[in-house]
Amino acid sequence: MKNLIKAFALFLLINSSSFAQNATLLLSYVSLDDATKQIIEGTYDKVLGAQTEFIDGKEVHVIKVLTPDGRIRYYRIDAETGQLVNETHS
Repeated sequence: MKNLIKAFALFLLINSSSFAQNATLLLSYVSLDDATKQIIEGTYDKVLGAQTEFIDGKEVHVIKVLTPDGRIRYYRIDAETGQLVNETHS
């Protein structure tokens, strides 16, 4: 009976740590809306579109903006970290 209790306690410990890791991942996720706000904050850029894509197996937010000088710029934000992956001009 003691071994059963120890096994159950170990099971709970393992599952709770895995739950904590999953909760941390969920908390670190950057939404498309937050990524868009991050890009245009403090600028006069106009958002033309925003969508989430999978690039090289990673979830990436792609934000298309029109700059004040009339150029179109694409920003790519890693959805997991919120970091700028790259930006391109057209």
